[in-house]
Amino acid sequence: MPVNLPTNLLRSFVAIVDTGSMLNASEKVFVTQSALSLQIKRLEELLQQALFHRDGRRLTLTAAGELMLDYARKVLTLHDEAVAAVSAGQFSGPARIGMVQDFAELLLSGLLAQFAELHPDAQIYSRVAGTAELLTLLERRQLDIVLGYAAPGDPHAVSQAAMVWFGESALASRETIPLAVLEQPCRFREAAIRALEDAGRSFRITVETPNLTTLRAAVEAGLGLTCRTPLFLPGEEIAPDLLPSLPRVSCILQTAGALDEATTRLADLARQTVAAL
Repeated sequence: MPVNLPTNLLRSFVAIVDTGSMLNASEKVFVTQSALSLQIKRLEELLQQALFHRDGRRLTLTAAGELMLDYARKVLTLHDEAVAAVSAGQFSGPARIGMVQDFAELLLSGLLAQFAELHPDAQIYSRVAGTAELLTLLERRQLDIVLGYAAPGDPHAVSQAAMVWFGESALASRETIPLAVLEQPCRFREAAIRALEDAGRSFRITVETPNLTTLRAAVEAGLGLTCRTPLFLPGEEIAPDLLPSLPRVSCILQTAGALDEATTRLADLARQTVAAL
């Protein structure tokens, strides 16, 4: 089994060397001389080496003591740096943010670049997936921040957006509407199907993909109609009177319970960016 050396023993050992006596060291580390003596005895027992030559009250380092002094200083320096950094919020793991694909194309080049400028030493982990998957990862504490979609009125809503239809207008007049959709679960897929069913419009899914880029390409190629927010294809919406109306959707931001300083700043920047969309 490895030997664990308590830092208080190392600190007392270094204090004795630096101050030159038990009396002065006891005042520096705030323990009595008898307690200090017991600490050094315990440290020597753990190391199974004598650290001092004792000549009355005079103490000089043994060869083992000289070697241990160098390591003790390094250990205490690293220990104190770690405590100071964590206490000041300067040390943190990666800022882990998850977002739906709609936000990724907009935010990865803007929000995360801005965050990197403000916190050049911080690491960023980004996950792009559907809202349901991202919220599961947040619950498991595998993400710190999630940007996604939810129903109107969600308590985590930052803003709301309209759902609109996209695609070639001529497809909207077909007897059977061709739909291009993302794989389940997908709030937009469900909204499109429900709207058509409620309106008594026949439809069939012509394109199903897990990827938003592929979905956009399919819609632009005239393979089907889809519904998204205006972020999907700005300015390319179908006239609203050609197809059934759609519900609104909430843009949500959820965070883990406790965030460090840098990740809190990233969450604030994300909230401001989404609110301004």
